[in-house]
Amino acid sequence: MPDTVVVALIMILAGLIQGLTGFGSALVSMPVLVQTLGLAFAAPMFAVAVLFSEIAMMARYRHSFSVGRVWRLVAASVLLIPVGAAIGPRLPEAAILAILGVVVAGYGAYSLTRPHMPRIANPRWSYLFGGASGLLSGAFNTGGPPYVVYGATQGWTPSEFKANIQGAFIVNTPIVIASHALNGRYTPQVFEVAAVATVAMLGGLLAGMWLDRFISPQGFRRAVQIALIVLGLSLIF
Repeated sequence: MPDTVVVALIMILAGLIQGLTGFGSALVSMPVLVQTLGLAFAAPMFAVAVLFSEIAMMARYRHSFSVGRVWRLVAASVLLIPVGAAIGPRLPEAAILAILGVVVAGYGAYSLTRPHMPRIANPRWSYLFGGASGLLSGAFNTGGPPYVVYGATQGWTPSEFKANIQGAFIVNTPIVIASHALNGRYTPQVFEVAAVATVAMLGGLLAGMWLDRFISPQGFRRAVQIALIVLGLSLIF
């Protein structure tokens, strides 16, 4: 069995970051989980664990959620999740780590510099961002960056931002799980590790929500962004 203690520690950190910032758990945890467990094990395991944290986050921000703002994103994402789930584990390990590195480091740099994003008024663009998220979600569970970039072009408030992203993922994640199941990636061992990971992540999430009252979200987010850049570059090089 994989070292469940290591997995638990990774998932506690993922939940902590999720609770403090509202997103980013997969970007922090998946690169390490892939190197520890392999993508074919880590991706289906993480999808099960993260679903419960998404539900908990959505319960907190549910009053700010708007179906009208995300349904196009979700529709495009759902169509391409099975494609990503089928292709991802078939890629060579070096390619997987390089893609993860580019996504993680690129998102970290984007978040750190916060370039001005022009407002996108045409809703058709949401299909492009949603499709990109679906491919990344299905392959690596890292579908957040396209949603985050799109959200930055919509002028959402912080609570709307967190609610809309969580609401989209609550639809996406069961599709990711179903896609992995259809590809035969769920075994008793995966479910056993997923149970430990779920408890660990929920514990980290609750701790993050509690610490949110005492820790500066801006300072913590900046530290996470720098860590993402370093982690992403280490995967590439």
